Formats: sequence, structure tokens, C-alpha cells
Amino acid sequence: VMLYGSLVSPAFFTSGNLLNVLTSMSIVGIVVVGMTFVLVVGGLADLSVPATIACGAILSLGLQPMIGPLPAFLLAVGLAGLIGLLNGVLVGYVGINPIIATLGVGTIGLGIVQAAVGGVIVYGSNPASAEFAKGRLFGIPVVVLIFLVIALVGHFVLSRSFWGRWTLATGGNYSAAEASAVPVQAVKAGAFVITALASGISGGLLGLTLQSARPLIGGGYEFSAITAVVVGGVSIVGGFGSVPRAIAGLIFVQLLTNVMVLDGVRTPIQGFVLGILIVGAVGMDAALRKRGVA
Repeated sequence: VMLYGSLVSPAFFTSGNLLNVLTSMSIVGIVVVGMTFVLVVGGLADLSVPATIACGAILSLGLQPMIGPLPAFLLAVGLAGLIGLLNGVLVGYVGINPIIATLGVGTIGLGIVQAAVGGVIVYGSNPASAEFAKGRLFGIPVVVLIFLVIALVGHFVLSRSFWGRWTLATGGNYSAAEASAVPVQAVKAGAFVITALASGISGGLLGLTLQSARPLIGGGYEFSAITAVVVGGVSIVGGFGSVPRAIAGLIFVQLLTNVMVLDGVRTPIQGFVLGILIVGAVGMDAALRKRGVA
């Protein structure tokens, strides 16, 4: 991909372009960390991500005049977590199909937030919060550092903690995990809470960076996250995967998308290419599972 990028555009290897890719990748990457848990636990996907991102962005800006930027951000993330909790209860305990449950809950949550702010575009009112979101520490964008911290925490939880072992066990063989006294319902519900919290953080940072938020601000992020996770080799049926794999998929997809943009590839063609990547990754996962490799 990098070779292709260097051939199609001299702008690909410029510091400005790579920094833009890294920053935008970090916003999506936070969601990718959360989505990894949902796929690994066997939750198929969380389609409430766009709505949860929008809630995080709208609330983190809309509440600033009343309670200040930091409390507004934290409250926005907390309310996003409630969306995940409702998703988790419906999927993990009630047994509703994840696609239906998350789509419905996300739509309801976004509707409530829209009504609360009057259905208009919300703008930031605190310049300091914008400076923080766009700032750098040791030359590295703050957004990138936050993403790296979340990625490290996600990797530790999934690969080094008992919760991570339970998540992998639940996704790998639900009945066997349940028979081994793993709290499978709570684990499955927890994966959706993690994804919602990650989406809320991503939305909050996106809102602070842009200093504006509208209901459709999170559109497409669920597709980008699912694409990255699947291309990274995380099994779409659960039981196999890791945060580093998902991030590797994210890097590949983001660089490929950037190269296509620089090369002037039309948006429909870009979607076609990414669709082929998803189908190919899912097909390879199915083939490996049939052979007992994955």
C-alpha cells in the first residue's frame, strides 16, 4: 500500500498527510478497540456506533455552557455507556439479535439527544477545549496519545485479564463457557458497554476537534470499524482475535483509503474495494475455521 501511495502521489509521504491519516485513524481506532470485543464475544456487530458517537459529540459540546468542558465530556461518555448497557441487556440477557437491538437502541438514543438540543447543530463554546483536542504533547497529537492509551488498555484486558479470557471463551463456545461457570450473559453485555464507552470517547473527541456536532456526525464509523477489525483477522463469528490484529487492519484500511483519495478514486469505487476486502477476510476466516486453524 505504501509503495502504491508513493507512486500515485508525491504528497503521500509528506508529514502533513501522514499526520492527518494518523489523527483520523485515531478517532476511528478508539471505536475499533471497542468493536473488537463485540466481534470476539460473538456479538456480530454494534450498529448503534454512529448514534453513540453523535451522542458523545453533541453532549460534550452542548453541555459545556452549563457544567464546563471536562464534566460535559465525562457525562457524555457516561451516557454513551448507558446506550451500551441497554444494548448489552437486550443482547446478552434477553437474547435479541444484536443487529436489531443495537440499531433500535441507537436510533432511540440519538432521537432523545436530538430532542434535548432542539435538533440543531451544536457548536463548542470553550476555546480551551478545542486547543486541547487539537494540541500536541511531545510533538504527538493528543488524540493519538489517547488512542494509544485506550488501545493498550484494551489489549491488556482482552489478552491478560480474566475478563478477556471469559470474552474469548464465550465467543469460542458459548455452551462450554456457560458450563464452566463463565458469566456468559454479563460478558456478552459487557462487550457492548465497552464499545459504547469507546464510541462516546471517540464522539467527544471528534466534537471537540471540529467544535461542532450534528446528528449524522458518526455516520460510517461503524462500517470503518467493522472493516478494520475483520481485515485484521478478528473472527466475525467470535472466539478469536486481538486488539493488535484489529489495529493492524485499521492501519491497512486507512492507508489504502488515503491512497485511493490521493489517486482520485471515486467514492463508490472506494466502497467497492473495501467491500471486497471484507468479503475476502470473512471468506478466509471461514476457510481457516473449516480447517481448524483459526
